Amino acid sequence: MVVRVLQAAGVRSSHLHLASLATIGLCVTLWVRAKTVDQEQRGNAERRALFVGLWPPTLWLIGDSLETPGDRLG
Repeated sequence: MVVRVLQAAGVRSSHLHLASLATIGLCVTLWVRAKTVDQEQRGNAERRALFVGLWPPTLWLIGDSLETPGDRLG
């Protein structure tokens, strides 16, 4: 269902692969920035970086499913 909605919206697999790579950069940026905040805020900043770090595999796999939709949609 998600694949069909994304296809109807005109999203290509390369868009999601690029977004996946961009979120890796965002995660690293947030992680480095977490080291610059004070001790009270550091835990929250590190958790934010880890949360964003969960996005790349999800986006990459959705992009893979857009490459060969006929095999997975039946």
